[in-house]
Amino acid sequence: MPLENTTTAPPQTWDTTTTPAPTVAPPPPAGPTPDTPPKRKRGWLGWVIAALVIGGMAWAKMHYFPSPTAGEKGGKGGAAGGGKGAPGGKGGPGGAGGPGAKVPVQVYVVAATKLSDEVASTGSVMADESVTIQSEISGKITSLNIQEGQPVRKGQLLFTINAADVQAQLQKQEYNIKLYQDQEKRQRTLLEKEYISRQEYEQSQNALLTAQADLQALRVNLAKAYVRAPFDGILGLRNTSVGAYVSPGTAITTLSRVKPVKIDFNVPSRFAQAVRVGDPVAVTDEATTKKFQAKVYAINPQIDPASRTLPVRAIYNNANMELRPGGFVRVNLVLGETDEALQIPTEAVVPVASGYTVFTVKKGKAAVQPVNIGVRSDKVIQITKGLAVGDTVIRTGILQVKAGDRVSIQK
Repeated sequence: MPLENTTTAPPQTWDTTTTPAPTVAPPPPAGPTPDTPPKRKRGWLGWVIAALVIGGMAWAKMHYFPSPTAGEKGGKGGAAGGGKGAPGGKGGPGGAGGPGAKVPVQVYVVAATKLSDEVASTGSVMADESVTIQSEISGKITSLNIQEGQPVRKGQLLFTINAADVQAQLQKQEYNIKLYQDQEKRQRTLLEKEYISRQEYEQSQNALLTAQADLQALRVNLAKAYVRAPFDGILGLRNTSVGAYVSPGTAITTLSRVKPVKIDFNVPSRFAQAVRVGDPVAVTDEATTKKFQAKVYAINPQIDPASRTLPVRAIYNNANMELRPGGFVRVNLVLGETDEALQIPTEAVVPVASGYTVFTVKKGKAAVQPVNIGVRSDKVIQITKGLAVGDTVIRTGILQVKAGDRVSIQK
């Protein structure tokens, strides 16, 4: 094999006459110099600071930015079913706010209580008897014996109407009757002797009877001129004076019997079969807030088709005239009492589309229970179906609890 020709570059030479030859850099000194201070070793304080910074960043990462799988691991507290989660994050089972956490609630234990079945309504006070005093005939008032606001007795004269013409007609008719009586007596004697026919006698007898009837009619008209109280009561304010001309239908005053008074009110038709004569009625005067005890004494046989309510009337003796006719009252009709009623707080009942439900506690967990309600007030509701004595009902925390959640009962 032939050898390749190799050429060797000649060594580089420098013209020292024009350019000085480069000098070779001296080797670095073995020890420190004033321009290059000696290197210092890193101290233990730096390592501590670095470790703290790294640890803080790791804690912030785990606390504020948990990994998606952190909830599956849980911490030491999560394994125990409660407490604060460890590095597994607060989403772990048993971590704070996790699915295994207990919901704090307050409960009510159902017990049998006494309950009065009442119907609340509004009513009006009415006088036991009340009339407007009027004149039945036309004429001028000649006397007025009306003391406004004062009691009167039945048959007491209240006022009189000028009836001089009626009295004159009455006197005239009395004279005619005397004449007819004489004629009838003579005709009877002639009839007994058969001097006249029976028809002639009957004509004279009919004239006498007709005159007597006319006399009775005049006496009735004369009695209308003297207006008397139809019953015991209290007079109202009068609307006329002596000398005034009145006509039939003119209101003179009013007369009311206010001992006792009647109280009219309505109850919903669903209670129609439960109302009985004699049922107690609690009456509260809207003006004075005083309460009185009345009794049902009359029930309308028909339900009002417009309002679907049953008109009921109660009576109160009103011995001290506490209630005035025309007043507005609140009525509570007691339909019955029971000692075995189941009542729970109003806030424990949850309205739903199908009715009502409550949350009960069974084996430490919340459960939904449908119920039927009865009488209710602003504080308690009667449960007619769905609960039994001893059941535990959740009354607070209902918005946070769901069926199957574990609960922690708070006192």
